[in-house]
Amino acid sequence: MSHPTTPLLQLLNVESNYGPIKAIRGVSLDVHAGEIVTVLGSNGAGKTTILKTISGIIDPRKGSIIYQEKDITAKDPAAIVQSGISHVPEGREVFPLLSVHDNLLMGAYTRHDADAVARDMAEVYAYFPILQERAEQDAGLLSGGQQQMLALSRALMAQPQLILLDEPSLGLSPKLTKEIFEIVVRINRERGTTFLLVEQNANMALNAADRGYVLENGRIVMQDTCERLREKDDIREFYLGMKDDGVRSERRWKKKKTWR
Repeated sequence: MSHPTTPLLQLLNVESNYGPIKAIRGVSLDVHAGEIVTVLGSNGAGKTTILKTISGIIDPRKGSIIYQEKDITAKDPAAIVQSGISHVPEGREVFPLLSVHDNLLMGAYTRHDADAVARDMAEVYAYFPILQERAEQDAGLLSGGQQQMLALSRALMAQPQLILLDEPSLGLSPKLTKEIFEIVVRINRERGTTFLLVEQNANMALNAADRGYVLENGRIVMQDTCERLREKDDIREFYLGMKDDGVRSERRWKKKKTWR
């Protein structure tokens, strides 16, 4: 994929803490308009912290976040949403006592174009027909997969240029995971929506995304196209479960062997 010279989103040497614990350390990455970019890493590597720092939930201790050539570092989360970034958090976080329809309207709370909101609602229902069937049902009564569909749809209702998508496969069956990822790719292709995706299911993420970053202990240790990442021995072994020599090298992993 060829890129314009200026990324849609840039992180420049960003560090963020949870209290005294340094969660991400000098992270630099970029996302170009129209891409799906994934960040891979084990539990606790700092993947979710990256998304929370971009969306203003966590203020970075160091570094800069540039979006559309403007510095949005530590801006108020509401201002970041209005700038065109929507965050679909890990665990979905729908409003359980509101209907599906009202959850979707909450996604459009910054908008004042009622006709366009109605059109977007119809488009969302076309992506996820089950949501239209359950439109008047409380969101808390939906299945986990349906709540994930609703969380993604709610983000779309803000008309974002960039969606931060955190662990969409969490707790879902393989069949539902595949369905969610197919819709993400479809939204990207049809609407031109850019995605920064954090995901434990490396196989799904690498198949859906254009480029990937690998995060270990809060640091980026590798970046490449997903096509190339899938061919790297380290990725095949530790993320895709594919072992060329038939031996899983736990000892090498624990010693943090050099990434290729």
